[in-house]
Amino acid sequence: MSKDDLIGGALWERYSKKVSARMDNPLHRGEITQDQAAGLGGKLIIADHGAEACGDAVRLYWVVDPATHVIKAATFKSFGCGTAIASSDMMAELCVGHTVDEVARITNLDVEKALRDDEATPAVPPQKMHCSVMAYDVIKKAVALYKGVDLASLETETIVCECGRVSLGTIKDAIRLNDLKTVEDVTHYTKAGGFCKSCIAPGGHERRRHYLVDILRETRAEMAKEGLRAGLASDDFASMTSVRKMKAVEKVLDESVRGMLAGDGGDVELVDLKDTPEGVEIYIAYHGACRGCPSAGTGTLSAIEGVLKQKLRHPIKVVPV
Repeated sequence: MSKDDLIGGALWERYSKKVSARMDNPLHRGEITQDQAAGLGGKLIIADHGAEACGDAVRLYWVVDPATHVIKAATFKSFGCGTAIASSDMMAELCVGHTVDEVARITNLDVEKALRDDEATPAVPPQKMHCSVMAYDVIKKAVALYKGVDLASLETETIVCECGRVSLGTIKDAIRLNDLKTVEDVTHYTKAGGFCKSCIAPGGHERRRHYLVDILRETRAEMAKEGLRAGLASDDFASMTSVRKMKAVEKVLDESVRGMLAGDGGDVELVDLKDTPEGVEIYIAYHGACRGCPSAGTGTLSAIEGVLKQKLRHPIKVVPV
């Protein structure tokens, strides 16, 4: 047996049984005509999407009840690889019985997870995740056509990693909050770049508007300009940006609070932080033994608030959520 045979066999084993079954025998492939839609008492929507990089294309058919906006039937036609066919087939299945607004929230990750044989094992190799992205994109096209709106109006975030649905804002926040220095760090914290890898740098599978190498370089340049380097500056807490305040609070929790709670089997998570006219409100969530403990809202809460006030020298109110 050759090395190529071994590699091919290993790759084949990385596809789930559900993907393999739908590659060969898709359950929802086909067309829906105007007459068929009328017979079901619904409006026919036909949406097309193609991926220029690989030449795959998919057409999605919906029959939508105009009174309830529920999708009564969904089929597809696909020109592409087996993974694209399997993803399109599952995508069509996930649409049926749900309203257009509910379906608009389906992402490529939902499609991939629905194709898994078990929750912990991906349905396809990372380099094939872009096939499920096409299913997500054609759903957005169908929603826009049904609602009579521009497709761009449905996108509320700038997505950098299409495979993992990771936004530009999420990546920048991760770099700042965790002082990330390499693309590998960014992928570890956000999963961006961990699939088909097109978003890492120019020259990948598909051309992107934003690349991780550029985002990392530009964000770290901003951090340097703002004084946000590794470690926490000794500036006055009140004058810090929100990002630096979050880092300062995390530092105090790590050094002076979590060890105390861990002794009793508990832990605390920093959820959010908000400036108020009186000072700063810090929102926390208890974990482990602290969750549901009677003192979590009294003695423990008071102790955490006292430590933060002492270390940060600022009016602070801690709010458990």
